[in-house]
Amino acid sequence: MIPNTITDIFFDLDHTLWDFERNSAATFQHLLEKHELGLSLHDFLAVYVPINRAYWKAYRNAEVTKEQLRYGRLKDAFDKLGHPVNDTIIHDLAEGYITHLTSFSHVFDHTHSTLEYLSTKYRLHILTNGFKEIQHKKLSGAQIDQFFSCVINAEEVGVKKPDPEIFNAALKRAEVLPEQALMIGDDLEADVYGALNAGWSALHFNNDDLASDPNCVSFSCLSELKQLL
Repeated sequence: MIPNTITDIFFDLDHTLWDFERNSAATFQHLLEKHELGLSLHDFLAVYVPINRAYWKAYRNAEVTKEQLRYGRLKDAFDKLGHPVNDTIIHDLAEGYITHLTSFSHVFDHTHSTLEYLSTKYRLHILTNGFKEIQHKKLSGAQIDQFFSCVINAEEVGVKKPDPEIFNAALKRAEVLPEQALMIGDDLEADVYGALNAGWSALHFNNDDLASDPNCVSFSCLSELKQLL
Protein backbone atom coordinates (compact mmCIF):
# COMPACT_ATOMS: atom_id res chain seq x y z
CA MET A 1 0.00 0.00 0.00
CA ILE A 2 0.94 3.65 0.07
CA PRO A 3 3.70 4.46 2.59
CA ASN A 4 2.98 6.91 5.39
CA THR A 5 5.94 9.06 4.32
CA ILE A 6 3.95 10.65 1.48
CA THR A 7 3.54 14.41 1.79
CA ASP A 8 3.16 15.45 -1.87
CA ILE A 9 0.96 14.06 -4.64
CA PHE A 10 1.73 14.72 -8.30
CA PHE A 11 -1.16 14.25 -10.73
CA ASP A 12 -1.00 13.74 -14.45
CA LEU A 13 -3.56 16.07 -16.05
CA ASP A 14 -4.91 14.72 -19.36
CA HIS A 15 -6.82 11.43 -19.05
CA THR A 16 -6.45 11.56 -15.25
CA LEU A 17 -8.26 14.68 -14.03
CA TRP A 18 -9.09 16.55 -17.23
CA ASP A 19 -11.34 14.43 -19.49
CA PHE A 20 -9.23 14.73 -22.61
CA GLU A 21 -11.27 12.45 -24.87
CA ARG A 22 -14.57 14.18 -24.06
CA ASN A 23 -13.13 17.67 -24.51
CA SER A 24 -11.29 16.63 -27.66
CA ALA A 25 -14.47 15.18 -29.17
CA ALA A 26 -16.37 18.41 -28.51
CA THR A 27 -13.55 20.38 -30.13
CA PHE A 28 -13.55 18.21 -33.25
CA GLN A 29 -17.34 18.40 -33.50
CA HIS A 30 -16.97 22.17 -33.74
CA LEU A 31 -14.10 22.03 -36.25
CA LEU A 32 -15.67 19.42 -38.56
CA GLU A 33 -18.83 21.50 -38.77
CA LYS A 34 -16.95 24.77 -39.22
CA HIS A 35 -14.87 23.45 -42.12
CA GLU A 36 -17.79 21.48 -43.61
CA LEU A 37 -15.63 18.39 -44.12
CA GLY A 38 -18.54 15.99 -44.63
CA LEU A 39 -17.39 13.54 -41.96
CA SER A 40 -19.28 12.29 -38.94
CA LEU A 41 -17.60 12.79 -35.59
CA HIS A 42 -17.95 9.07 -34.85
CA ASP A 43 -16.20 7.98 -38.05
CA PHE A 44 -13.43 10.54 -37.62
CA LEU A 45 -12.69 9.72 -33.97
CA ALA A 46 -12.70 5.97 -34.60
CA VAL A 47 -9.64 6.50 -36.80
CA TYR A 48 -8.09 9.55 -35.14
CA VAL A 49 -7.97 8.41 -31.51
CA PRO A 50 -5.60 5.42 -31.97
CA ILE A 51 -3.46 7.45 -34.38
CA ASN A 52 -3.21 10.25 -31.84
CA ARG A 53 -2.18 7.83 -29.10
CA ALA A 54 0.55 6.42 -31.33
CA TYR A 55 1.82 9.92 -32.13
CA TRP A 56 1.89 10.85 -28.43
CA LYS A 57 3.94 7.76 -27.66
CA ALA A 58 6.35 8.69 -30.44
CA TYR A 59 6.47 12.28 -29.15
CA ARG A 60 7.18 11.04 -25.62
CA ASN A 61 10.05 8.97 -27.03
CA ALA A 62 11.41 11.98 -28.96
CA GLU A 63 10.70 10.28 -32.31
CA VAL A 64 8.57 13.18 -33.61
CA THR A 65 8.44 16.89 -32.83
CA LYS A 66 5.43 18.75 -31.50
CA GLU A 67 4.81 20.20 -34.97
CA GLN A 68 5.01 16.76 -36.61
CA LEU A 69 2.55 15.40 -34.06
CA ARG A 70 0.02 18.20 -34.58
CA TYR A 71 0.12 17.85 -38.37
CA GLY A 72 0.74 14.12 -38.75
CA ARG A 73 -2.09 12.85 -36.57
CA LEU A 74 -4.60 14.76 -38.69
CA LYS A 75 -2.99 13.98 -42.05
CA ASP A 76 -2.79 10.26 -41.25
CA ALA A 77 -6.40 10.18 -40.03
CA PHE A 78 -7.78 11.76 -43.19
CA ASP A 79 -5.61 9.52 -45.35
CA LYS A 80 -6.84 6.40 -43.55
CA LEU A 81 -10.43 7.56 -43.99
CA GLY A 82 -9.81 8.06 -47.71
CA HIS A 83 -10.96 11.63 -47.32
CA PRO A 84 -8.40 13.94 -48.93
CA VAL A 85 -7.89 17.27 -47.18
CA ASN A 86 -5.32 19.81 -48.35
CA ASP A 87 -2.45 20.96 -46.17
CA THR A 88 -3.86 24.45 -45.68
CA ILE A 89 -6.99 23.05 -44.05
CA ILE A 90 -4.98 20.54 -42.00
CA HIS A 91 -2.83 23.36 -40.62
CA ASP A 92 -5.98 25.41 -39.91
CA LEU A 93 -7.47 22.43 -38.09
CA ALA A 94 -4.28 21.90 -36.09
CA GLU A 95 -4.26 25.53 -34.95
CA GLY A 96 -8.01 25.57 -34.36
CA TYR A 97 -7.77 22.45 -32.25
CA ILE A 98 -5.26 24.01 -29.86
CA THR A 99 -7.27 27.24 -29.77
CA HIS A 100 -10.66 25.68 -29.04
CA LEU A 101 -9.66 22.67 -26.92
CA THR A 102 -9.47 24.70 -23.73
CA SER A 103 -12.91 26.20 -24.30
CA PHE A 104 -14.23 22.88 -23.02
CA SER A 105 -13.52 21.94 -19.42
CA HIS A 106 -15.01 18.54 -18.60
CA VAL A 107 -13.24 16.68 -15.81
CA PHE A 108 -13.76 13.12 -14.59
CA ASP A 109 -16.44 12.38 -12.02
CA HIS A 110 -15.51 13.31 -8.44
CA THR A 111 -12.50 15.40 -9.47
CA HIS A 112 -13.38 18.45 -7.39
CA SER A 113 -14.49 16.61 -4.26
CA THR A 114 -11.45 14.33 -4.36
CA LEU A 115 -9.03 17.21 -4.77
CA GLU A 116 -10.72 19.07 -1.93
CA TYR A 117 -10.29 16.02 0.30
CA LEU A 118 -6.67 15.38 -0.65
CA SER A 119 -5.67 19.04 -0.34
CA THR A 120 -6.40 18.90 3.39
CA LYS A 121 -3.85 16.10 3.83
CA TYR A 122 -1.19 16.59 1.13
CA ARG A 123 0.38 19.21 -1.08
CA LEU A 124 -0.84 18.67 -4.65
CA HIS A 125 1.00 19.27 -7.92
CA ILE A 126 0.63 18.64 -11.66
CA LEU A 127 3.32 16.76 -13.64
CA THR A 128 2.40 16.70 -17.32
CA ASN A 129 3.77 15.95 -20.79
CA GLY A 130 1.06 18.13 -22.37
CA PHE A 131 1.77 21.25 -24.38
CA LYS A 132 2.74 24.06 -22.02
CA GLU A 133 0.69 26.74 -23.78
CA ILE A 134 -2.62 25.10 -22.92
CA GLN A 135 -2.15 23.14 -19.68
CA HIS A 136 -2.65 26.15 -17.43
CA LYS A 137 -5.76 27.09 -19.42
CA LYS A 138 -7.15 23.60 -18.84
CA LEU A 139 -6.60 23.91 -15.11
CA SER A 140 -8.20 27.33 -14.82
CA GLY A 141 -11.07 26.48 -17.17
CA ALA A 142 -11.91 23.42 -15.09
CA GLN A 143 -11.62 25.54 -11.92
CA ILE A 144 -9.08 23.22 -10.31
CA ASP A 145 -5.95 25.36 -10.56
CA GLN A 146 -6.29 26.54 -6.96
CA PHE A 147 -5.55 23.03 -5.66
CA PHE A 148 -2.01 22.81 -7.06
CA SER A 149 1.18 24.30 -5.64
CA CYS A 150 3.42 23.46 -8.62
CA VAL A 151 2.71 22.74 -12.28
CA ILE A 152 5.68 20.98 -13.86
CA ASN A 153 5.59 20.71 -17.64
CA ALA A 154 7.79 18.50 -19.79
CA GLU A 155 8.43 21.25 -22.34
CA GLU A 156 9.80 23.52 -19.62
CA VAL A 157 12.01 20.81 -18.14
CA GLY A 158 13.22 19.62 -21.54
CA VAL A 159 12.43 15.92 -21.09
CA LYS A 160 9.19 13.95 -20.87
CA LYS A 161 7.84 11.30 -18.54
CA PRO A 162 9.04 8.56 -18.03
CA ASP A 163 12.55 10.08 -18.12
CA PRO A 164 13.86 10.16 -14.52
CA GLU A 165 15.09 13.71 -15.09
CA ILE A 166 11.58 15.16 -15.13
CA PHE A 167 10.73 13.39 -11.87
CA ASN A 168 13.93 14.71 -10.30
CA ALA A 169 13.08 18.20 -11.56
CA ALA A 170 9.62 17.90 -9.98
CA LEU A 171 11.16 16.92 -6.63
CA LYS A 172 13.49 19.89 -6.78
CA ARG A 173 10.66 22.26 -7.68
CA ALA A 174 8.42 21.00 -4.86
CA GLU A 175 11.35 20.66 -2.44
CA VAL A 176 10.57 17.07 -1.44
CA LEU A 177 12.39 13.73 -1.33
CA PRO A 178 11.50 10.70 -3.50
CA GLU A 179 10.02 8.82 -0.53
CA GLN A 180 7.65 11.74 0.06
CA ALA A 181 6.30 11.77 -3.52
CA LEU A 182 3.34 9.92 -5.03
CA MET A 183 2.51 9.97 -8.75
CA ILE A 184 -1.06 9.39 -9.94
CA GLY A 185 -1.70 8.94 -13.66
CA ASP A 186 -3.38 6.90 -16.37
CA ASP A 187 -0.28 5.84 -18.32
CA LEU A 188 1.55 2.82 -16.93
CA GLU A 189 4.78 3.53 -18.76
CA ALA A 190 4.98 7.30 -18.43
CA ASP A 191 3.36 7.88 -15.05
CA VAL A 192 3.59 4.70 -13.00
CA TYR A 193 6.82 3.05 -14.14
CA GLY A 194 8.46 6.44 -14.59
CA ALA A 195 7.69 7.36 -10.99
CA LEU A 196 8.66 3.96 -9.56
CA ASN A 197 11.98 4.04 -11.41
CA ALA A 198 12.65 7.45 -9.87
CA GLY A 199 12.09 6.08 -6.36
CA TRP A 200 8.55 7.42 -5.94
CA SER A 201 5.32 5.67 -5.05
CA ALA A 202 2.62 5.48 -7.74
CA LEU A 203 -1.07 4.76 -8.31
CA HIS A 204 -2.54 3.81 -11.68
CA PHE A 205 -5.80 5.47 -12.76
CA ASN A 206 -7.30 2.76 -14.96
CA ASN A 207 -10.51 4.49 -15.99
CA ASP A 208 -10.62 2.90 -19.46
CA ASP A 209 -10.09 -0.69 -18.27
CA LEU A 210 -6.92 -0.88 -20.33
CA ALA A 211 -3.98 -3.13 -19.48
CA SER A 212 -3.04 -3.00 -15.82
CA ASP A 213 -0.11 -4.33 -13.83
CA PRO A 214 -0.93 -6.64 -10.92
CA ASN A 215 2.14 -5.31 -9.14
CA CYS A 216 0.74 -1.76 -9.16
CA VAL A 217 -2.18 -0.44 -7.14
CA SER A 218 -4.86 0.69 -9.58
CA PHE A 219 -8.27 2.31 -9.28
CA SER A 220 -11.02 3.18 -11.76
CA CYS A 221 -12.81 6.13 -10.12
CA LEU A 222 -11.23 9.17 -8.51
CA SER A 223 -13.48 8.85 -5.46
CA GLU A 224 -11.56 5.68 -4.55
CA LEU A 225 -8.60 7.86 -3.61
CA LYS A 226 -10.43 8.84 -0.45
CA GLN A 227 -10.08 5.23 0.73
CA LEU A 228 -6.58 4.69 -0.65
CA LEU A 229 -5.18 7.90 0.82
